[in-house]
Amino acid sequence: MTTSIARAFDPARLDTVRLTVVIPTYNEADNLPAITEALFALPLSALQLVVVDDNSPDGTGDVADQLSEKTHNHVGQSHKRMHVIHRPGKLGLGSAYVAGMTKAMADGAEYVVQMDADFSHSPAYIPQMLGVMLAAGADVVIGSRYVPGGTLDEGWGWWRRFISWWANLYSRLILGLRIRDMTAGFKLWKREALLAIELDEIHSNGYSFQVEMAYLCEKLGFRIIEIPIHFEDRRIGQSKLDIPVKLDSAWRTWQIRWRYRKLQNLP
Repeated sequence: MTTSIARAFDPARLDTVRLTVVIPTYNEADNLPAITEALFALPLSALQLVVVDDNSPDGTGDVADQLSEKTHNHVGQSHKRMHVIHRPGKLGLGSAYVAGMTKAMADGAEYVVQMDADFSHSPAYIPQMLGVMLAAGADVVIGSRYVPGGTLDEGWGWWRRFISWWANLYSRLILGLRIRDMTAGFKLWKREALLAIELDEIHSNGYSFQVEMAYLCEKLGFRIIEIPIHFEDRRIGQSKLDIPVKLDSAWRTWQIRWRYRKLQNLP
């Protein structure tokens, strides 16, 4: 759903807001330095970054550690702006986000961004998302491909576009939701929203994590705003979203509906 910005806010607030970006990684050693540089170049001096690495064979975890130390030494602050969580293996996207979000909130984050490391989600949208949230009093802001103005990479073929469109329609129909981009992985969360969801109760551990979180957003009555973004195909590396993963996410949508069957929509 979309909404107009109804409240005025002071843009200077953007520079002091305690915002943490959470990025799960698996074989993103070539992308991580560039995405880190882009994030810390944003006009958000209080921004922090949490990287959750699942023991990537390409050494992403080591790259993340080096970037963390380099960032700390360059900024010269008493606390690190970049933190790395090392996990023993490929434990799943959902649990990686839960680990990163939990760490962010434990460190005092007021707002948490979830995004990919491969530039499919441009860091340049983050100040806009935060501005919309502060101005409109939203609980969740979604970087959406499927609201007016949203676009997909020009390199996507018709079959990939169809599958993406179908997955969103399928999830929306089964779960009875109004969110247009059900599988969006680019979201800004208010701290209170994540606390209300109770992250340790989230069961989805693959790409269905996005669907479960979107479902809970509406069921719990959060104020949700979708803003249009251009979704760019990854610059380097291979997509992890193959056919088996898509099929797994499709049937898990029914699991989500059954799991929360007694949860009533809140106003």
